[in-house]
Amino acid sequence: MQKKRVGQTEDVNKLKMNSSAADRRLSTVARHLAGTINNEGSSIFSSPTSAGVGDSVFANVARAPEDPILGVTVAYNKDPSPVKLNLGVGAYRTEEGKPLVLNVVRKAEQLLVNDRSRVKEYLPIVGVADFNKLSANLILGADSPAIQGNLVTTVQCLSGTGSLRVGAEFLARHYYERTIYIPNPTWGNHTKVFTLAGLTVKTYRYYDPVTRGLNIQGLLEDLGSAPTGAIVLLHACAHNPTGVDPTLQQWEQIRQMIRSKSLLPFFDSAYQGFASGSLDGDAQSVRMFVGDGSECFIAQSYAKNMGLYGERVGALSIVCRTADVASRVESQLKLVIRPMYSNPPIHGASIVATILKDRNLYHEWTLELKAMADRIITMRKHLFDALCARGTPGDWSHIIKQIGMFTFTGLNRKQVTFMTKEYHIYMTSDGRISMAGLSSRTVPHLADAIHAAITTVV
Repeated sequence: MQKKRVGQTEDVNKLKMNSSAADRRLSTVARHLAGTINNEGSSIFSSPTSAGVGDSVFANVARAPEDPILGVTVAYNKDPSPVKLNLGVGAYRTEEGKPLVLNVVRKAEQLLVNDRSRVKEYLPIVGVADFNKLSANLILGADSPAIQGNLVTTVQCLSGTGSLRVGAEFLARHYYERTIYIPNPTWGNHTKVFTLAGLTVKTYRYYDPVTRGLNIQGLLEDLGSAPTGAIVLLHACAHNPTGVDPTLQQWEQIRQMIRSKSLLPFFDSAYQGFASGSLDGDAQSVRMFVGDGSECFIAQSYAKNMGLYGERVGALSIVCRTADVASRVESQLKLVIRPMYSNPPIHGASIVATILKDRNLYHEWTLELKAMADRIITMRKHLFDALCARGTPGDWSHIIKQIGMFTFTGLNRKQVTFMTKEYHIYMTSDGRISMAGLSSRTVPHLADAIHAAITTVV
């Protein structure tokens, strides 16, 4: 009888813990939604009694603003101008301005289609096993002591966004410090993902608008002031939106600061191989942290480096202290994923796994990946040369110093608006442009627009 009462008490305590975690998330969501009020003060909430006869019960729902990034494409699509140029959304384009499906992806798909043994059954909650193993090997290195010691648990998720969200939900339930520090600036979706998962979001200094480079001193000061155990979001490479990455020496300074404060690093790796053209080179920051034996989170996406944007292929890896902890963490990740989307889709992850486990396909992928990275680097050089040739006021060397898909031009909101109105060039209001959307044909048009904006708009 005594044992039964003890078991009942433990069950009640577990229910209380789960309830408190759920309450925190619901409270966070409520606060987030409460802020979504239109200019007239009408809430987004509706009730059956608030609508008149024949009205929708959702008549009081406020119209949400366009997503600041995806909304750029909406505006672009409405523009009938023949010279319009979309540099807003981060998707690779060919020299002809067309979307690209990698040849190696088409080959992998054909192999999958020809395999008559393949079925469309549900995947396990954690996804395709080969995909998970190969994804961890790709970011950490197959010879990583963490992999060799079974210290890593990896689950397939819905691209990078889904990987971040699953990781954030896990942390909100199981980690004692629910504050996450993100760089200022960062990808616009980071704040929403972490806030709605139940974490408190704060920022650390990152970009220096004067040098258009990294504010390493401010970064270290802010992380040094963070509470012990706080979570820190780090862009593994090709920082979005600035294109500014720490040097290896600066990464080591950041690692030492994070470890001295017992902070928990959460890497967002959306551009491995797409930044420098080297898969290993773009993974150095992550491997540096994993190499010291401490724990960390890594969200991966194959949208950019395999061009699988619409397939939504990603992975979340958590490096733990012991194999037993890694196994228990995976069991809890399943409880996060099951009510969220049950299990992930099969096709995109199968494409990735097919490429990563075949030596010839893998080699072909690295060549195509480097070609994409090199074309972006070439576009940076062309734009820099074009601005110099026009005598555009200012130092534009940051264009060739920055790396990856995006460049933080330094243009202000008024200059961006001017370029859209007068030159039909679309970008985010903070002056970020996607170098992957440029071509040799469109660089002169962009350079003309930047020159005009700089010389005529304050």
